[in-house]
Amino acid sequence: MSERKDLELIAELVPAGSRVLDLGCGDGRMLAHLRDHKGCSGYGIEIADANVQACVQRGIDVVQLNLDDGLALFDDRSFDVVLQLDTLQHLRNTERMLRETARVGRIGIVSFPNFAHWPNRLRVLGGRMPVTRALPYEWFDTPNIRVTTFNDFEVLARRCGLAVSDSFGLQAGRLVRRWPNLRASVAVFRFGTS
Repeated sequence: MSERKDLELIAELVPAGSRVLDLGCGDGRMLAHLRDHKGCSGYGIEIADANVQACVQRGIDVVQLNLDDGLALFDDRSFDVVLQLDTLQHLRNTERMLRETARVGRIGIVSFPNFAHWPNRLRVLGGRMPVTRALPYEWFDTPNIRVTTFNDFEVLARRCGLAVSDSFGLQAGRLVRRWPNLRASVAVFRFGTS
């Protein structure tokens, strides 16, 4: 999440005063924003040493943990909101992590690069993998284990028993509700359990 407007649009989904767990929190920017602007508290989970250090410098409580190991250290419903922003595509078992998100939080919020965004489709049609702001790596050096689309995530959410309460796309800091699978580079979903 590099764009400030995207961060603010996603932060609007988080109720003020929530206890938040941010999975793959990066440098802690979102948690700091939620703390400073919405009175939220919570923890970040991060694996990269430099990001853990950045979180500490921002005053963010952070646990260094590989998300592929799961969230066994947290009790059921121990958080109001669990964030997975730009994280799912890096995980080996996304279905397991979505179920864990629903277990430890009352609300889950997920964002990921939308592979079905129209410039990506054109690039694939031309025989090449896309390189964009949301997908900034060449195919041979990407940290992404998988890519997905807005529509495919809706199918996975149903399979996991998640009740999607809101979904939209983001494109260059703008909210996209009409045809987000085609028109948005980033997909955002808010869900609970059904």
